[in-house]
Amino acid sequence: MTRYPRWKFFLLVAVLAVCGLYAMPNLYPDAPAIQITSAQAGGEVDERAMSRLRSALDDAGIVYSDAERVGTSWLLPLSDSEAQQRARELAQRTLGRDYVVAQNLAPTTPDWLRRINASPMNLGLDLRGGVHFLLQVDMDTAIEQRLESWVSEMRLLLRDENIRYRDVTHEGQTITARFDSSADLDAANSRVRDQFRGFNISRDNDNNALVLNLSNEEIAKIQDYAVDQNRTALNNRVNELGVAEPVVQRQGADRIVVQLPGVQDASQARRILGRTATLEFRLVADDVDPRRAASGIAPPGTEIYPFKRDDRNPVILRRQNIVTGDQVTNATMGFDENGQPEVNISLNSAGARNMQRVTSRNINKPMGVLFIETRTDIEHITNEDGEREQRATTTREAYVINVANIRDTLGSRFRITGLDSPAEAGELALLLRAGGLAAPIYIAEERSVGPSLGADNIKAGLNSMMLGLALVLVFMVLRYKVFGVIANIALVGNLVILVGVMSMIPGATLTLPGIAGIVLTVGMAVDANVLIFERIRQEMKWNNLPPLQAIEAGYGRAFQTILDANITTLIVAVILFAAGTGSVQGFAVTLFIGIVSSMFTAIVGTRAMVDLIYGGRQRAPTALSI
Repeated sequence: MTRYPRWKFFLLVAVLAVCGLYAMPNLYPDAPAIQITSAQAGGEVDERAMSRLRSALDDAGIVYSDAERVGTSWLLPLSDSEAQQRARELAQRTLGRDYVVAQNLAPTTPDWLRRINASPMNLGLDLRGGVHFLLQVDMDTAIEQRLESWVSEMRLLLRDENIRYRDVTHEGQTITARFDSSADLDAANSRVRDQFRGFNISRDNDNNALVLNLSNEEIAKIQDYAVDQNRTALNNRVNELGVAEPVVQRQGADRIVVQLPGVQDASQARRILGRTATLEFRLVADDVDPRRAASGIAPPGTEIYPFKRDDRNPVILRRQNIVTGDQVTNATMGFDENGQPEVNISLNSAGARNMQRVTSRNINKPMGVLFIETRTDIEHITNEDGEREQRATTTREAYVINVANIRDTLGSRFRITGLDSPAEAGELALLLRAGGLAAPIYIAEERSVGPSLGADNIKAGLNSMMLGLALVLVFMVLRYKVFGVIANIALVGNLVILVGVMSMIPGATLTLPGIAGIVLTVGMAVDANVLIFERIRQEMKWNNLPPLQAIEAGYGRAFQTILDANITTLIVAVILFAAGTGSVQGFAVTLFIGIVSSMFTAIVGTRAMVDLIYGGRQRAPTALSI
């Protein structure tokens, strides 16, 4: 028998060494931790804040390990999940709203493995735990915003039709348009009825007015649109964060569930999801005496806002918006000619028309960019029954981030400057690029799936895998003796390769269906060896071939059968990955990798071991332990 090629030995050793090295971090489970991040994008957590936190933890008797700086935040490992929950509540009370405190997991992988980018597999929410957000959509504000838009549309319609009107206002869910004469009322009646079909419209002849009451059907449409649009925007934001296998789905009439398994920065996720950041472009009321802003009383048709959070420099803006954040189609962060951060904005067709129409009429007049942010904080309080519960508090902040003179007519593309840092510009671009929110949202509930659930699921999955593995090992030894031991060693090598490859794939996440794929792989991994070993037996029994020639013939003639049998399974795995989502894709990935690695270990691995045992003898063996 021709000896087995040496390069295949080296290939086998290299694959096992590399995969074993990258599988090692899975022996070091992550520890519960809390992550402290500045509430402002790009802000750092100073050492004084960490000293206050350490003192508070020491006074409360909470055991913690040395904190590790991760970028601009700090990661503080705790002893267990109970201490993690207590430490988070204590840290939030101690540090206040200037910092975001989130539950996370701290890596315990040795530094020498981290230096080669070796890290444990990402585990899904059902295994590792993660963050569960329940977001509430503010339906009253959604209807209010839509009514304000309709009021602007009605004013524009009446002006385009040259119909004189006294005023157009709304109160509650009713829009009232008042006219100077009955002739104007008659002229407006037909046009308004054609354009505003979602209202129940009636005439008030005594006051020369049209009264538009929002219909229940239109209210339902607004609510459905608000939830669906917010769900889409949140899904885009989660994708921007790079979270593996996230869940963003609607719950009930006005809530959205967001689950983030395996997040690397839970505090960033909370800050991004808990914020409603929008832009409004408005003209500056340059005809108003700036000194009136100091009094805090805005003239009719205007509003007063601070400039970059500085109440000492207020800006008076017109109430009417030129463009709003929901008309932004793309936003990217960049740098201007002076190296300062900027956000490049692209508008949809409606926004571009409005921007062009207004700016063409207001050349050399100032325009302001109003930034409006709604932020939700979760407070842990003790209710009357003495039980701990969560309470959401929402704060709204609005300030002008940029004021510039209109030098030329603007269209669908322009830029925003005057931002404080690249981090602020990048986060603003992310929020705008992910899609405008149709209505404000706030975090009604934030829950971390504790490691106990993950540990139970992992234990159940490992028990099933170990039981299946043990039964396969026993069967192979009893059935094929020494060759069964060889197949068992290859099976263990197959698991090492599978875990190593899963750990090396960026973004790959192991879930319970993924563990099911591994269990299935364990059962299927020995199929190739069974085909080979039975073929060797047949060659010795039916064709009377010597042992070494029977080994050569068994591996050679069984290869095509093994390939045909596994290609069909690989095709199914590819289809599952392409057509499935979430957990189905996780199952498909582990199945695909498991089949490929099992073919490699069965054909190359066992062949190498058989050659080491039987091929290096001075005398050819007369029998095989098979």
